[in-house]
Amino acid sequence: MTSLVQFPIEPPMETTSCGSLLQELQVLWDDIGETDLERDRMILQLEQECLIVYRKKVDQERKHKANLERSLAEGEAEISKIISTLEDLEHPIQVGKQKCTLKEQLSKIDPLLEDLRRRRDERAKEFLEVQLQIVHICSEISGDVHSSGSACAQVDERHLSLKRLGELQSQLLELQKEKNTRLQKVNADMKMIYELCSILSIDYNKILLEVQPSLVDAANIQPKSISNETLARLAGTINSLKQEKTHRLQKLQGLGSMLMELWNLLDIAKDGQNIYSHITLLISASSDDVLGHGSLALDVIDQVEHEVGRLNILKATKMKELVLRKQNELEEIYRGVHMDFDSDTARQKIINIINSGKADLSLLLSDIDNQISIAQEQAARRKDILERVEKWIFACQEEMWLDEYERDQNRYSAGRGAHINLKRAEKARVLVSKIPSLVEALNAKVKAWESENGAHFLYNKKLLLETLDEYTIRRQQRDDERRRSREHKRLQEQYATEQEVLFGTKPSPLRQLSAKKPLGQTNLNLPGGTPVGRRFSMSRPVVLSSGKEKKDGNKVATAIPLNYVALSKDC
Repeated sequence: MTSLVQFPIEPPMETTSCGSLLQELQVLWDDIGETDLERDRMILQLEQECLIVYRKKVDQERKHKANLERSLAEGEAEISKIISTLEDLEHPIQVGKQKCTLKEQLSKIDPLLEDLRRRRDERAKEFLEVQLQIVHICSEISGDVHSSGSACAQVDERHLSLKRLGELQSQLLELQKEKNTRLQKVNADMKMIYELCSILSIDYNKILLEVQPSLVDAANIQPKSISNETLARLAGTINSLKQEKTHRLQKLQGLGSMLMELWNLLDIAKDGQNIYSHITLLISASSDDVLGHGSLALDVIDQVEHEVGRLNILKATKMKELVLRKQNELEEIYRGVHMDFDSDTARQKIINIINSGKADLSLLLSDIDNQISIAQEQAARRKDILERVEKWIFACQEEMWLDEYERDQNRYSAGRGAHINLKRAEKARVLVSKIPSLVEALNAKVKAWESENGAHFLYNKKLLLETLDEYTIRRQQRDDERRRSREHKRLQEQYATEQEVLFGTKPSPLRQLSAKKPLGQTNLNLPGGTPVGRRFSMSRPVVLSSGKEKKDGNKVATAIPLNYVALSKDC
């Protein structure tokens, strides 16, 4: 029995079932007269051909299913991989537990996979951008600008988590802060270099070109270099400019000091000094205080050096006059404090040195300045004693005047200036009463001074202690003579009284009076022939006492001179 198999054969133009085709085939066979055997053979052949077609179709569908399953597995694997890469997403679906066809599963996975891929690509792009900035900043810091390409910024797609991205962003933030700090440092160093170049009058752009060409890029085509090398070069440039500034300042300070010294030596007028007042102001200035534009320029230094050279030439022509002037100043100091100084010998020696032309007059002038300093120190140490000596001499002068005043018979007359002399006499008596204490205090001061300085105190080439001792002795002698004179006068008056009692009174012959001299003048002179006036003489006139006899009428008298040391301000 022939088995009928339906073949899914579709005609190109119309739809025909397998049964109708088989019936049509039977009709054709009947018409043709095919035998049953031949018919069975052809039907069997048709069945085999159908099996082959079905088998091919089944194989194709199996492969299709396998492809769908593989695509589904790959999709799920890729989803899991992307989720594990991003690390911040949960698995969105559980495909294996759902009962649906492969195409349905793929239809659910495909949009999810596309979304995850998009998110992964966006995350990778963020990573790439951050890493590119990190690489770029690191290359700027290191100075290797050629290594800042995208090839150096490789994104690891196995780790694209937000945590890792946050770490990279934190790293980028720190690098940006460091970059800003370095940029601020570069700008500050550039500003410092500009100020130093302004002070020193140096080409600012030329200095920066030597450091780093990007620092003088006016068009900002390339960013400023912030590398370690650039910072080191900037620091080195600033250091060298500061050293140059200090060197020039010290040079100008030395020249300014020389200018002031030459001005003082040569008596330069103020108008000539004002031209270089900006130089003299720098003498006491520190390096940080000098901020004026071009104040330390080489032209300024050359100008001051030229002026110093000109004044040195002028100084050489006037040095002899300056040396002699300083010598006069030294002699005046010694003369003012009554110190022993052989001025004639010293002056002649200096003149011989100058005339020889072999000596350095600057050294000679410096030596005289040192002598003046020593003399001033010595004068300061003698000042207290000299003031006491002046008081003592003045007291002695007042004592001499008082003695002459008291011998004046007309001192109480109502003449012109009598009241002034009376007031002066009162003050003189008070001052004279203090002379012993003045001498005693002065003596103690001189001894203390000699003990402290290990030398004798000389006053006008004579020991002051000896002068004080002589004065004390002569004052004692004068006081003794005064007492003897008063005693003799008392005895004379007593004798005259007794004679009047015995013989009665009788007129005494007239005494021959000497011509009166003006008050305050004597015939005594100081050693060396200098006359002593009213305030400078300390001699006594003659008084009557026992000794050599001289007849004057009926009375006998003796002339005894009482002299002591003549002191004055010029002695």
